[in-house]
Amino acid sequence: MGDERVKAEALQILGLFQVLPRLVVFDLDYTLWPFYCECRSKRDSPSLFRHARGIMYALKEKGVDMAIASRSPTPDIAKVFIDKLELQSMFVAQEIFSSWTHKTEHFQKIQRKTGIPYKSMLFFDDEDRNIKTVSKMGVTSVLVENGVNLDMFKLGLSNFASNFAASSRKQDE
Repeated sequence: MGDERVKAEALQILGLFQVLPRLVVFDLDYTLWPFYCECRSKRDSPSLFRHARGIMYALKEKGVDMAIASRSPTPDIAKVFIDKLELQSMFVAQEIFSSWTHKTEHFQKIQRKTGIPYKSMLFFDDEDRNIKTVSKMGVTSVLVENGVNLDMFKLGLSNFASNFAASSRKQDE
């Protein structure tokens, strides 16, 4: 399925939901692309998971901001790959640094940069420990096993809508 077909399908999925996240945050390794940066060289030609680019195009078209939260120990390689893939302009924040905090520090920096509350964020990552930790911050988080794809995207938006409705009800009480 080409990027345009994925984008069209992702736009249809986005149209199913009345409430969308203000920010979608992606991990890099094994979430947007099928490798670890530290196992690659800056000279390599990176690739994305099949649905990743189309999903990002759809989010961009809908006006949903995107960011990166990666614990890569080789941020220099990650940034070169983002440039090679021509994704630089897609992201309002890029927090790419090694950390033992399971991404809490990444999200604190993203929140400070964007001003977007945690409850208005959706996060995709391939590591359960990151999902658990970031979820405790109030971010709707989705564990992906084979990269971000349309099924995980739909699941994430559905979980986000449920969580957002639940937090809105709590505020009304």
